[in-house]
Amino acid sequence: MDTVADGLDAALQKAFTRPIPKSAGAQMRYLVRQLKGTRPVADLLGITQRTVERYVKDQIRKPRPDLAQRMEREVTKRWQPQIRAKAKQTAATTAGIVIDTRARFGYTAAPGTTDDARLRHLTVALPPQHAARLFETKDAGGTEQQLRDIAAEALGEVYFRDNGRRAHGLEVEFTDVEHLEFDL
Repeated sequence: MDTVADGLDAALQKAFTRPIPKSAGAQMRYLVRQLKGTRPVADLLGITQRTVERYVKDQIRKPRPDLAQRMEREVTKRWQPQIRAKAKQTAATTAGIVIDTRARFGYTAAPGTTDDARLRHLTVALPPQHAARLFETKDAGGTEQQLRDIAAEALGEVYFRDNGRRAHGLEVEFTDVEHLEFDL
């Protein structure tokens, strides 16, 4: 199951102008520069300070798979913060964001209409205000459910209610997500 937070991170990574460092030594040196020392990096990755120093000096070149994943995740989290901020700002003010999802959508609507949830594949361009709400909630530490609720509300307004032109009072439920991807 894909998460909204991971999808937003992946969309921001597409804005990077340079790839993240590939070698373990380069990744470790980057983390040491960012965190200003080997002790904070050791605490972050759950390894000893001496191990960090050995990676920095290229005495160790091949990390364990779990450590390699943690290093890559932490480097990616901190990579090109200005590019990431500019991409967020652009999405939140002018460009908006595109959501591509395959999920089950249910409805709460007027009596006499069908409210059975069904699987749909949607690709919808969301306006900037919805992108801003998604990024603000994610940055504030919002839960996955809060992010899904914002995405459901945005899809309900843009796709199902056509920005207020039809289906007034329709509430959309966004469940059983099979695929979720964002693009700036």
